[in-house]
Amino acid sequence: MVPQDLRYTKDHEWVRLAGDVATVGVTKFAADQLGDIVFVELPAVGVSVAAFATFGVVESVKAVSDLFSPLSGVVTEINPALAGQPELVNGDPYGEGWMVKFKVADPTELAELLDPAAYDQLIAEA
Repeated sequence: MVPQDLRYTKDHEWVRLAGDVATVGVTKFAADQLGDIVFVELPAVGVSVAAFATFGVVESVKAVSDLFSPLSGVVTEINPALAGQPELVNGDPYGEGWMVKFKVADPTELAELLDPAAYDQLIAEA
């Protein structure tokens, strides 16, 4: 069961919106599919990101995968713990394994994302 307070991309990123601040990470499904995550490359604070554009890279023992932003905005914070503990993404993808926070440019983009029921359906078909 996926967390009900989040929205999701078809590429398996999640977003939690609090006011105009979005917290973004990858889903448990994505983390499980990737296997043991060994490296996360994130953008610098102040970088602008566009909805559905690449904002970083996650590397696991199985593959290297691009990270796609669910919304447009400007990066305000990155998770500093991931530099030394990328495995947090596997162990707690919706908590300590978050990746970036950014100030949202256009909150109406949230409507383009999957709600929890639609994301459940997506991963059930995978």
